[in-house]
Amino acid sequence: MKKLLKIVGLLLLIIAVALGIYIYSKNEPIPEGEEGIKADELAQKMLTSLNYEAYKATRFIEWSFRGKHFYKWDKELDTVSVMWDDKRVSLHTKNPESSIVFVKNEKTNAPEILQKAIDYFNNDSFWLVAPYKVFEKGIKRSHVNYENKDALLITYTTGGSTPGDSYLWILDEDGKPVSYKMWVSIIPVGGMDATWNDWTTCESGALLPSKHELSIGTLDMGNVKGYN
Repeated sequence: MKKLLKIVGLLLLIIAVALGIYIYSKNEPIPEGEEGIKADELAQKMLTSLNYEAYKATRFIEWSFRGKHFYKWDKELDTVSVMWDDKRVSLHTKNPESSIVFVKNEKTNAPEILQKAIDYFNNDSFWLVAPYKVFEKGIKRSHVNYENKDALLITYTTGGSTPGDSYLWILDEDGKPVSYKMWVSIIPVGGMDATWNDWTTCESGALLPSKHELSIGTLDMGNVKGYN
């Protein structure tokens, strides 16, 4: 038994060391950027490339996240139906206290389920509409020269579920996002890539991503819809 425990302990040590080496080798520092006009112009160029006016005019957006969380968002009323397992939350994004929680189609008072719906929506909607948020309050924009090309570094100083996260948007010549690199609290490796090049042109004219490719796999956004 002692021999088995020693073997297991040795294997765990080897795994821990290997993981530490991997994180160290892959980890990138956040690049330094410059705030100001150049950064704002690059952010505006990105919005123009994505037909921001069509997105602003889009009232309803539907999508799912990894086939587990399902959404119908009314942007005009600031409400969203969040569904997972046997739970459904009619979430008021501006006034969460007005939200209604259902479990097995029965209304219930469950603050922990409401908070989970808020966290799900904050995360899952970010993977859908992050480029459109670059001029929102609490966001710092910086211009970065990345591999001899213009890139846009976005840092969330307030709001959401994980303030302090940073993203470096990699853009094509027209300013359209093709990927970003992440420095976020939930991922120990700084600079992990995620693609933003699988765009769907919705009925409303808004461009929204249908999936993202990461080193750890594909993040499917489901049947993405945007309409009025």
